Amino acid sequence: MNRILLIDDDVGLSELLTQLLEMEGFTVSQAYDGQEGLDKATQTNYDLILLDVMLPKLGGFEVLKGIRKRKQTPVLMLTARGDEIDRVIGLEIGADDYLPKPFNDRELIARIRAILRRATPVETQQSPQDILKVADLTIDATRQEVYCNDQLVILTSTEFSLLFNMLSTPGELVTKESLSESVLGKKLMPFDRSLDMHLSNLRKKLPERADGRARVKTLRGKGYIWIP
Repeated sequence: MNRILLIDDDVGLSELLTQLLEMEGFTVSQAYDGQEGLDKATQTNYDLILLDVMLPKLGGFEVLKGIRKRKQTPVLMLTARGDEIDRVIGLEIGADDYLPKPFNDRELIARIRAILRRATPVETQQSPQDILKVADLTIDATRQEVYCNDQLVILTSTEFSLLFNMLSTPGELVTKESLSESVLGKKLMPFDRSLDMHLSNLRKKLPERADGRARVKTLRGKGYIWIP
């Protein structure tokens, strides 16, 4: 049973969301301010964290920064509708996805399940197809681990999924539409910068190539090509 930590200072909304999530089979813990949320997120293992941006004592972005210093637990941020800057900042810091308030219950559950699917390692006996090697990178799909020149690279589940999808077809164009559906579990919407932000974070975490070449080529309006 998946464990979810809900960090939101709106007590009424938290209770309603907890009831919804428990009916869907999740185990839910609650925190009503940022400091309590950060303490719980770092001291206990959860499968996913629902994190509101506006929180007392410690803001949502500070909570996310604190989590990312210690853990790669998937985080779905709850943002104010129309506040694009909050979404961009959240993705830059390392959120896996965002959902504007107010949101539809079904969409919330769909987003949660999509994040959990890509965060869950494949529990099968390892086969050669589970290992991808492209230039200086090695991806172990079963363990969800990435190595660059034999050094482990710490990625979020979303960054891992994005890298795996692009490395599966190196040298070929991967459209933003297909990546949005396979990586984020949602259709690409106009002006949605989620993929760009996740790719930017991924680029920062991967060491530079020995030959100095870029790892990814971006084709504006189309998608990305991983340069083998």
